[in-house]
Amino acid sequence: MQNTYDPSKMYTWQPEDKFELSGNEFGTILNAIRAVLQTPEAERIMMFERANRAIEDMMAKAVEQGTVTEVEPSAMKKPEMNILK
Repeated sequence: MQNTYDPSKMYTWQPEDKFELSGNEFGTILNAIRAVLQTPEAERIMMFERANRAIEDMMAKAVEQGTVTEVEPSAMKKPEMNILK
């Protein structure tokens, strides 16, 4: 029985498996990625990623120094919402 690709299904492969692209396919993928990354939205998302990395690094250092400590989720009080009418 011949295997048939169905784009609606999930597939897997091994990390060492290799896939070959033609120069045209490679150029199409490269140009598509560049086009998306040059949009204002992508620039904002990349800036948020850098900001997130900076704050995560600060948190990690603060945890290592003991300035910030872990809290059990059950110990955190959820804020109450008061609805004004």
